[in-house]
Amino acid sequence: MKTISKLVIFALLLGLFASCIKKEEQQMSDLDKLRNSNNKITYPAVQMDSAQAINSITKQKIEQLLELSTLYLSGNKNTEIDTLILSQMKNYFQTPDSLALTQLLSELDSMKVKRIKVNNVEVYKEVKNEDTLDLAKFNVEYFDQKNKSMGRFEKNAQYTLISKPVKFKKEFQFYFVKFYHNPLKNDSTSVGVTK
Repeated sequence: MKTISKLVIFALLLGLFASCIKKEEQQMSDLDKLRNSNNKITYPAVQMDSAQAINSITKQKIEQLLELSTLYLSGNKNTEIDTLILSQMKNYFQTPDSLALTQLLSELDSMKVKRIKVNNVEVYKEVKNEDTLDLAKFNVEYFDQKNKSMGRFEKNAQYTLISKPVKFKKEFQFYFVKFYHNPLKNDSTSVGVTK
């Protein structure tokens, strides 16, 4: 009887001790998030009924592409990880071509940008020769090595949503057609405030 009561008390103490141990969740670092991002995520069509959802996804894709760009430019551009980052960046485009990234990378490299913050993403549609184009206008703030703002710039991107039916559900995948391109109208230019 004494051994049974000792076993019960021991089991209760062991259970109490196990419940007191706090398990910490491991946060994924920004570098791991970038390393594992590949633009292969599809989004259900029912979530895309509102402009707010499209706006949110567009902002997310713009931020991911710009973060990958700054990460690529901070490297040597000739290592295996740099090649992997460049191929991930190409996957964000409908036609994976390094020429689509030329304007973006040359601008960031010439200004020695180390960090980017995206603000005020606005998606809209424009009709050109009976085609409806999905466009995004957004503000980008560049930061240097000392985390000092280098200016805010208004940029444009053209994107497309391609239908990908999966298991009786209509889903789509997001791709950029053009990034950092000039808008169709000639009345706006990309202007920034530099210090």
